[in-house]
Amino acid sequence: MMAPVIENSGRRSNSALFAIPYSLPMIVTIDGPAGTGKSTTARQLATRLGFDYLDTGAMYRAVAAECLSRGIDPAEIAPVGELAQSLVITFDEGRTFADGKDVTGELRTAETTQAASLIAQNPDVRRALIDAQRLIADEHNIVCEGRDQGTVAFPHAECKFFLTADPEVRACRRQQELAAQGTHVPLATLLAEQTARDERDANRQIAPLRPADDAQVIDTTNCDINEVVTRLESIVRTRST
Repeated sequence: MMAPVIENSGRRSNSALFAIPYSLPMIVTIDGPAGTGKSTTARQLATRLGFDYLDTGAMYRAVAAECLSRGIDPAEIAPVGELAQSLVITFDEGRTFADGKDVTGELRTAETTQAASLIAQNPDVRRALIDAQRLIADEHNIVCEGRDQGTVAFPHAECKFFLTADPEVRACRRQQELAAQGTHVPLATLLAEQTARDERDANRQIAPLRPADDAQVIDTTNCDINEVVTRLESIVRTRST
């Protein structure tokens, strides 16, 4: 049975001294396509609120990376579902581990990205990971990010956000991320891959990518991360009072 461990948000900012006093675990969801700043926003928001951060995207990518490592076809339903059920995913100091192996460096490769998009359509994988996410949320105040957190995993979350951004801006951000890792990919290639993934995510039968009906949609095209985090923090603190 999968037993992922949530990442503590680590060093607290000054605002975390005023962590929200919530009687029951509070859930903040941040959904949206790749390149909108979800991960960085969620991590920083968790730090400011004094909450824990759950990187659900890394969970799917860890399963995908292990599929590739073990020679399992990401498109095969049953074998991938069995792997997701048994794989132990843990997070420690910003790094991701699968069955104790550090897979952080494999999570953002082009191969893993493509495989993750395929396994995200696997109903067995989604059930396994969503069950694990809900178990975590039973005991923690969390900020979680992904593609179905506000619609499927936590439909009753107190605060839901959906981040968007101009497609070319998103592709540029991905290009810069890869360049920082020493990988240089033409923008046109990344934009084409991104468009194909967006279409798969939006049109899949299982948990399609879309804003929850009660989510606040935030366009990050012309905003820096600090602006986005400050805006979300203000909304969350208003909702908690």
